[in-house]
Amino acid sequence: MKIEKIDHICFAVKDLEETKKRYKDALGLVPDVEYIADSEKIKVARYYIGDVAIEFMESTSPDGEVAKFIKRKGEGFFLISYKVDNLDKALEELKEKGAKLIDNKPRKLFGNRYAFIHPPKELSGVLTELLDGEFDIKK
Repeated sequence: MKIEKIDHICFAVKDLEETKKRYKDALGLVPDVEYIADSEKIKVARYYIGDVAIEFMESTSPDGEVAKFIKRKGEGFFLISYKVDNLDKALEELKEKGAKLIDNKPRKLFGNRYAFIHPPKELSGVLTELLDGEFDIKK
């Protein structure tokens, strides 16, 4: 597996509109992209800072993973996403190493294929996403 770059870093927030206001007021940042991902039960504001995106995610459902995270740990850092050269090969390599995966097959969203590695066991508690596509919602 070859990690090509950090694609994005995500933060779980309770109130996306309030978070966007705070980042605009404090740092002058305005989201480049906003979207709702029904399959993941989130609404997202994405900011591009150089080649890395920062995402703030609010759950759209009390049973969504972001809502569960906030209930357990509060708002804050949620996950890091790495772009890999070949997601299928990366998943196979991780399985061969005995890694515990959340996804054995890639998920799909907006033309992207991605999968998650189980955080507590594998990577020091950091939810990690691997992807091999390009986020194709236009800036």
